[in-house]
Amino acid sequence: MSQLVECVPNFSEGRDPAVIAAIVAEIEKVDGVQLLDQEMDKDHNRAVVTMVGEAESVLEAAFRVIARASELIDMEKHKGEHPRMGATDVCPFIPISGITMEECISLAKRLGERVGNELQIPVYLYESAAIKPERENLADVRKGEYEGIRDSIGTDPKRKPDFGPSKTHPKAGAIAIGARNYLIAFNVYLGSQNLQIAKNIANAIRHAQGGYRYVKAMGFEIKERQQVQISMNLVNYEKTPIFRVYETIKSEAARYGVPVVGSEIIGLTPLKAITRTADFYLGLENFKMNQVLEYKLKSRKVESKEGMRGFLNLVAEKSATPGGGSVSALGGSLAAALGAMVCRLTIGKKKYADVSDELSGILTRVSALQSELTFLIEKDSQAFDRVMDAMKMPKYTEHEIEQRDLKLAEATLEASSVPLEVMEKAVSVLEMLPDIAEKGNVNSISDVGVANLMALSAVKGAYMNVRINLPGLPDKGNRRELAEKAAAVLKKAGDFFDKTEKIVDKKLG
Repeated sequence: MSQLVECVPNFSEGRDPAVIAAIVAEIEKVDGVQLLDQEMDKDHNRAVVTMVGEAESVLEAAFRVIARASELIDMEKHKGEHPRMGATDVCPFIPISGITMEECISLAKRLGERVGNELQIPVYLYESAAIKPERENLADVRKGEYEGIRDSIGTDPKRKPDFGPSKTHPKAGAIAIGARNYLIAFNVYLGSQNLQIAKNIANAIRHAQGGYRYVKAMGFEIKERQQVQISMNLVNYEKTPIFRVYETIKSEAARYGVPVVGSEIIGLTPLKAITRTADFYLGLENFKMNQVLEYKLKSRKVESKEGMRGFLNLVAEKSATPGGGSVSALGGSLAAALGAMVCRLTIGKKKYADVSDELSGILTRVSALQSELTFLIEKDSQAFDRVMDAMKMPKYTEHEIEQRDLKLAEATLEASSVPLEVMEKAVSVLEMLPDIAEKGNVNSISDVGVANLMALSAVKGAYMNVRINLPGLPDKGNRRELAEKAAAVLKKAGDFFDKTEKIVDKKLG
């Protein structure tokens, strides 16, 4: 890629994985964009998604996720700890390589104009893209949050958006679109429930209150953990590194007799930020980045070996993920890809002119399913990894046992729900194959047959993964509901498979 830009939209939804999956699926439909990461936070009721790619492709993907979020997220019903102003709360562009900040500002303005005009969502440009100096700071733009903006946007001239109507969207609220340098979302947990202590420490390190120049911080209460948190954006990790902020928080917390019990990074972080932290705590001398093995190995020769071969090697390794669930999703994606191939080998040929329009419609749907199933390959592994992480949580006190059981139940429900989603997507592929077999290019009938087998294998493989997780669900209602849904999908899959198989056998002769 000659130009590489990152985009990190934040969505006001952190409790319903299905909603974020539907939004993220829009990214998979755009060529030239790669989904790098997605994080959901239940307490903040917020999701952070990271994508990277060619500038124009990322621009298109950003518009699509904003549009989808406006359909699925209702700000009138949203509650969460994190400040927010819209369904897609913020959407920044970050220059990675071959692209300047000025070009990212242009992307932000173009996206803002389109969102304002086509989606009728008021848009505020912030950070480097800000047209007005008072809107550079996101906290100032978002002051009063959704409710405050909703109630004043039509009467307060200072609230007039840069693009779009002077009224909030009935569901999606408003949005901040901007351009900025790379930031690290870093949270530190304290062994206390005293919110005022967290706020005091946040004030001590926040630039606006006289703290570090490149730190934005707030104190939050995380009720589920029975702890408080200092939530930060480190907007220049080189000039204000992670370790310096962390050590300051430890020092400030000690004043109140409160321990630091943990920290987390939300989303992605540059390797350099982590190595600088290791350098500090280990007291390394003359350490250089090219001493990092993975950094040294990152070359065109090594990268060319990634892809399918890399995935197969991962499956073959002595680890639980990726496993049968991811392989089932891959099977479904391959089935959809074969179906799309046969459609493309048919559309535009004179012999099949009377079915070209119909197969064009099928092509659109099956291509979308291919993207969705491809995304589920990694999602299945991530879901099972969360189960393993929950199982490793401490269980020495009643509170720790309670928290472990809660996280394990949530993770197991997701680990059961993802393969069910694979089943449903794969059966949708099976549903289209009879028409592809009947009307598609007869020279590709064997490919339809292979697609039929792959899709059925995907359904049956995912069904096994639903079943193996069900006993771990403490809620009998959830167990029964998932079991009934999976059984119904399996029955449908068999019916569609049989129908396509008869057509294929007949045409093979």
